[in-house]
Amino acid sequence: MGKRKVLPIKSRSGFITFCALTLALIVCALIVSALVGSVNINPGWIGKIIVNKTFGKEVFPKIWKNTDESIIWTIRIPRIILAFLVGSGLSLCGILMQALTKNSLADPYVLGISSGASAGAVFVIMYGAFSFAGSYHIMVGATIGSILAMILAMKVSMVNNRITSTQLVLAGIAVSALFTACVNVMIYYKETGSDKVKTALYWMMGSLSGATWDKMFYIASVCVVCAIVVIAFHRSLDALLLGDEAAITLGVDVRKIKICIIVLSAILTGAIVSVSGVIGFVGLVIPHITRSIVGAKHKRLIPASILLGGFFLIVCDAVSRVVVSPSELPLGVVTSLFGAPFFLFLIRKSENSFNGRS
Repeated sequence: MGKRKVLPIKSRSGFITFCALTLALIVCALIVSALVGSVNINPGWIGKIIVNKTFGKEVFPKIWKNTDESIIWTIRIPRIILAFLVGSGLSLCGILMQALTKNSLADPYVLGISSGASAGAVFVIMYGAFSFAGSYHIMVGATIGSILAMILAMKVSMVNNRITSTQLVLAGIAVSALFTACVNVMIYYKETGSDKVKTALYWMMGSLSGATWDKMFYIASVCVVCAIVVIAFHRSLDALLLGDEAAITLGVDVRKIKICIIVLSAILTGAIVSVSGVIGFVGLVIPHITRSIVGAKHKRLIPASILLGGFFLIVCDAVSRVVVSPSELPLGVVTSLFGAPFFLFLIRKSENSFNGRS
């Protein structure tokens, strides 16, 4: 007797239930992540510290040390929120890439876009480029690097004016190796052990250890704007899955939508890499899992993936802080340990990996 195939959620109530359960998991992950770390803090203090800092006054009597308050409010809370935003943003990038290429193996990391963004950020760090952009100079470099990597991967993978799945994955591996080599060359010609070299290595491995409230608000604004824009043309993304000719027949301006996807993906990837470094496989794993649960319609896929991606990275970040405590395992290593086996699984099933029907 064959295995029973699990169908995606069809009903509105089922979709709402899934989102509600995911939100509940996110809240639980937030609480647990705020508790774990090299410094133990009384669980009863966390909520009180957050309330006091939020309202700017002592709603609850202060019975904790200033160091405990600083650890919770200045270090852990911004990091947890940034983890959610980065996971959500990478998931959204994965959805855009998969819709653009009609290939479920596509994501910013696999296609080398994250490596391109990392190379751009490292170039700015090493040589002080784009100083005219002020505090956003790293984002500018990362965005330019991601655009170059994206264009290169798509050009190489194009056969007879069509992008094939196999060529795209192979091109992405090559582009990733190319930009990683560029980063290694820049590091090689700098003094070993210097601050710039250490910062460059940070971009290559991925970490949220430098999270601040400023970075959190910066990524939040980019993610929210991009998510609103993407949701606004979700029907066009659905049409793209049917093929360019079918989308044109349905009245979709395919060229305009593809340009919009490329620009949004580059901005999102550049912004995320500029604060977190290279974090792989989130944009591959989360959209694929979410699609199998809620279907391929982007009206449901986008919000569900945003929630699930945020939850996934909060959990991964908590694991990275606990597994080798009091030291910290790079976040990119943790996501790769989850994502690489899943990627191999998808390759084995690549002939059935993308289904445009919900």
